[in-house]
Amino acid sequence: MADSENIAGNVARAIVAAMDWSSSPDARKTAVSYLESIKGGDVRVLANVAFILIKREWSSEIRMQGYKMLQHLVRLSWDEFTSEEKINFANAAISLISEMVDPREEWALKSQTTALVAEVVRREGLSIWQDFLPLLISMSSKGPIEAEMVAMLLRWIPEDITVHNEDLEGDRRRALLRGLTQSLSEILPLLYNLLEKHFGVALEYVGRNQFDIAKQHATTVTAILNAINAYAEWAPVSDFQKYGLIQGCGFLLSSLEYRLHACEFFKHLSQRKRPVDDQVSDFDSAISSTIQILLKISGDFLTRSSSNIAGIDENEMEFMDVFCESMVSLATSNMQCILRESTTLSLYIQQMLGYFQHFKFAIHFHSLPFWLLLLKGISPRGHNSVQSSIDNSTASISGSASVQADNDKKALILLINDDICAAILDLSFQRFPKRITSTGEPFAAGSLELWSDDFDGMVEFGLYRSKLLEIIKLVVFHKPLLAVTNISNRINSSINGGPNTSPINAMSLLECWQPGLETIINSTFDETKVCINSEIKLEIHRILEGLLQQFMHSKTNDPAHAIILGRYLNTFGPFLKCFPDSVGGVVNKLFELLTSLPLVLSDPSTNNVRLARLQICTSFIRIAKAADKSLLPHMKGIADTMAYLETEGRLLRSEHNLLAEAFLVMSSSSGQLQKQEILAWLLEPLNKQWTQLEWQISFLSDPLGLTRLCSDAQFMWSIFHTVAFFERALKRSGIRKGHGSLQACTSAVDGSVSQNPMLSHLSWILPPLIKLLRCIHSLWSHQVANSLPLEMRAAMSISYTEKAGLLGEVVSKQTKGLLASSDGHQMEGNADGHAESGENSLRNWLKAIRDSGYNILGMSASIGEYFFQCLDSSSVTLALMENVQSMEFRHIQKLVHLAIIPIVRYCPPDLRKLWLHNLLLPLFLHCQQALSCSWSGILHEGRAKVPDRFGDLSGLDLKVEVMEEKLLRALTREICQLLSFVASPSLNNGIPPIEQFGNTQSVAISSLKDLDTFTSNSLVCFLLVNKDLALPVLQIIIKAFSWTDGEAVSKVASFCSTMILLTISTKNIELNQFVVKDLFSAIIGSLTLESNALYGSDLVELCRLVFVYLSDRDPTPKQILLSVPGIKMEDIVALKESLEKINSPKEQKLQMKSLLLLATENKFRALVSQRSISAITNVTSKIYSTNSMSSAPSVEDDVIGLAAIT
Repeated sequence: MADSENIAGNVARAIVAAMDWSSSPDARKTAVSYLESIKGGDVRVLANVAFILIKREWSSEIRMQGYKMLQHLVRLSWDEFTSEEKINFANAAISLISEMVDPREEWALKSQTTALVAEVVRREGLSIWQDFLPLLISMSSKGPIEAEMVAMLLRWIPEDITVHNEDLEGDRRRALLRGLTQSLSEILPLLYNLLEKHFGVALEYVGRNQFDIAKQHATTVTAILNAINAYAEWAPVSDFQKYGLIQGCGFLLSSLEYRLHACEFFKHLSQRKRPVDDQVSDFDSAISSTIQILLKISGDFLTRSSSNIAGIDENEMEFMDVFCESMVSLATSNMQCILRESTTLSLYIQQMLGYFQHFKFAIHFHSLPFWLLLLKGISPRGHNSVQSSIDNSTASISGSASVQADNDKKALILLINDDICAAILDLSFQRFPKRITSTGEPFAAGSLELWSDDFDGMVEFGLYRSKLLEIIKLVVFHKPLLAVTNISNRINSSINGGPNTSPINAMSLLECWQPGLETIINSTFDETKVCINSEIKLEIHRILEGLLQQFMHSKTNDPAHAIILGRYLNTFGPFLKCFPDSVGGVVNKLFELLTSLPLVLSDPSTNNVRLARLQICTSFIRIAKAADKSLLPHMKGIADTMAYLETEGRLLRSEHNLLAEAFLVMSSSSGQLQKQEILAWLLEPLNKQWTQLEWQISFLSDPLGLTRLCSDAQFMWSIFHTVAFFERALKRSGIRKGHGSLQACTSAVDGSVSQNPMLSHLSWILPPLIKLLRCIHSLWSHQVANSLPLEMRAAMSISYTEKAGLLGEVVSKQTKGLLASSDGHQMEGNADGHAESGENSLRNWLKAIRDSGYNILGMSASIGEYFFQCLDSSSVTLALMENVQSMEFRHIQKLVHLAIIPIVRYCPPDLRKLWLHNLLLPLFLHCQQALSCSWSGILHEGRAKVPDRFGDLSGLDLKVEVMEEKLLRALTREICQLLSFVASPSLNNGIPPIEQFGNTQSVAISSLKDLDTFTSNSLVCFLLVNKDLALPVLQIIIKAFSWTDGEAVSKVASFCSTMILLTISTKNIELNQFVVKDLFSAIIGSLTLESNALYGSDLVELCRLVFVYLSDRDPTPKQILLSVPGIKMEDIVALKESLEKINSPKEQKLQMKSLLLLATENKFRALVSQRSISAITNVTSKIYSTNSMSSAPSVEDDVIGLAAIT
């Protein structure tokens, strides 16, 4: 005993030192090390010491640590005790509850005491629980503190099952749940009696002004409610009705002190799903009682808040937030009980309408899911949504489920009448504006609380408005004429102005109601969803035609107003499709708006005018998409107007490109021949300039020629607009597939390539573009970069907007500074929003040409073999890869994403050697070296080493580190994505599927083939057969498993899966050795990284494939597993025997995971964290992902396994 006292004293001093930040780092480190040695030492010593430390003579901090030591002991080392020791420990733990009965004891220590007993119950299970429960019932009757602690214990046990269940799985968990369920007949009456008793006593002592005693009982009531809530999520709902808890908690909803806890009970109860067994009637009865209780409280609140807004304080609002959520949950999960009585249903809908109309934003917001659910339930079956719980819940009532469901829907449709729909529309439109308008002015909305930045933590405004628009769309499906009339009246009122409407508010309303009108028009004319009779259709036409005429007669030369008018006009696209008579007037109005704005060239202060002109030109594209063939008769008139404006010098090149793109959209409705003619007409003038040899010789014959090109701003931006139109033409050149959509051809096999109108133009578009890209890439080579002008070198650094994006900073529109230059191109401004016509202009040009050029190459490759046949592969490889070693990470990432992946994906198998080998070899060689170097820096020095230029960032080292890491991760994921594409099934259809081998662990040697056999029909095999390509690829894969980027690992895993399947099917010794040794070891190592937690299942599947199908060929996988501490040979033998009996891959994977979880001290964090994330919880909380920065242990060539894991 004396030894234990001495050790306890040492432990206490170590605790104080470890928690004292005034201690030296060495002292704290020594103290922590000593505490860890005690926790990892003899369990009996630890138990004796911890029981000493929880005594009252120690400080609260030391006692708290003592309790945590005991919990740690029970959780991790319980099995090291003998049966007798376990009983003694359990009795000592339960006796602690009596010792803690003291008003002076802190709540935290009481909580830790009951949490310790809960840990013991978890470990020992049903037998000890049956012994403890009578003691607890007896103890609870002694006084308020005893009752409080019993309630706390009753709360922790079920909460531990659902929250802290990472080490409580399988049979033990089911046994404990069974024990608790069997005890509900004792637990729930106990909780009800305690609730009734202590609530009554608390009120009695308050009446006597004995507040200290009343407080003790009040604290007990809170503990009891918390315990009840812990059972409300899983115990049979009917039991809460049977033992009076629904009525008891319903009574407490009127108590200011306890109503939040009582409301949590109803929130849990409301979310419970209807059972399918013989308890249905009891369940419905309990839920019906809940409905009546909630309706009464809800009605009282809505009456008070409507009659006396000032009398509703913040505490009541907080309560009603939770209460409204309960009402929504009840309807979501148990609509069948609400539907049973028409009076209840009508009252419920009226009250939920009251929440929707409530002046407090939070309460209104919480009601949105109810209306989305209800309106989806009565919407036409053509609506693209899962049928609501109205169908599902009703469908289980009887054999005539569908008839009952139809009857319920009819009843709902009758209740959702014009008045309710009008109220929903009115309130939705009233809440469209923000509290502060886009001009910075406050918006007048009376007592209604509008969305503001204060609510950003609750919901982002765009997401909130999208919910309102969804509700409006659902109302339109039900009442189209009402919706059209409502929005039309509002817009007309704003256009004409009202006595109480300021010009600023009128403009703001017009701007924010435009999405509403767009939603209503799109939904009204969606014939797949809405069936409108001819009379209503004519009335809708009359209203919308009148509204359109309002916009047609609006006159303005204000850029902001012109943008709004342009948006409204293109909103009418679906209307114009059905009623084409107005198309000509809309086209003329758009040209009128365009010409009403002055043509400005270089003044930065007129940026808004240039943006307005571009926006108006974009409206032509949107109308062309929506109006479909209605615009075809007006194509010649549009072309003539374009020609006239260009002749007059009143149309900028960028505006011409947008109008030309609109022509491409229109041509998609006119047939293949006319599409080709229109495209040829648009491309002919570009062909003459683009194919001239003079400019190519002058500017593209050497790298420095590009500096001469950029010195001629007009020609420079002319080249940009030409390339930009090539890109748009390719995007719009797809063949029509289905209704109103364009899709690029993806294969020559389907015979559609010959129809692609861009095919005949690639031969003259691509060669100059390839030369241009080669020159741009050469600017970053060291010998060229050093000789460039200072302005050009500065333009090669990352822009301010890109930096902000990497840092996750919000960049305002003004800060982005997207200013149109003298020819209408986009030019970025600096942080102050002022134009920088030199450096930023060059930067934007370089980025735009590079990105568009990559995209053109990728799209050209996707339209068929012609790309690969009409181009010289060596010129493409030279242009893209000649200076890859000088490229910045952001450039390589874009190149791979936009160009390399499509080329790899669509390259014909017989041309892979010619194209892919030479293209991918320099890319993989460079990326393997660059990524390895950068990841080594971040893992060992805390900073990535990337070649990207950030410009002047003096004093911002931390921000540079963040940007470097973002760039490194982006490139890593893109390279891994490329490998994932390489491994896609369509490119590897020659590899036999794993199902062909069944669950056998021994594949017949005679059935194995040479690796070369699969080269023609497997791209993975093509890479592996070419060893110069395979070496950097395999090195990237092995390294990727040690990098702390789970997303990259998930992408690389698909390549590994295909490679393992290839290994199983072949007899290549080198490939087999790599997979069973290097790859398997790397996969096992990746399981130690918490960053891979979301992808642990993929990693376990790779382990399964190797172990099941390859461990009989080579013992290496077994040796690697044996090197993991905690895994023994008998475990592997047992796994092997188990796998032989299992046919299901899913079950095999679970067995493999169970083996890996035997690793000592939860070393495989990817699996442990995954298990914690997937746990069922009683509470709702955000899950924050953390990227572990520790590297996986290295494996030397002559060492098998992970001996470093200790």
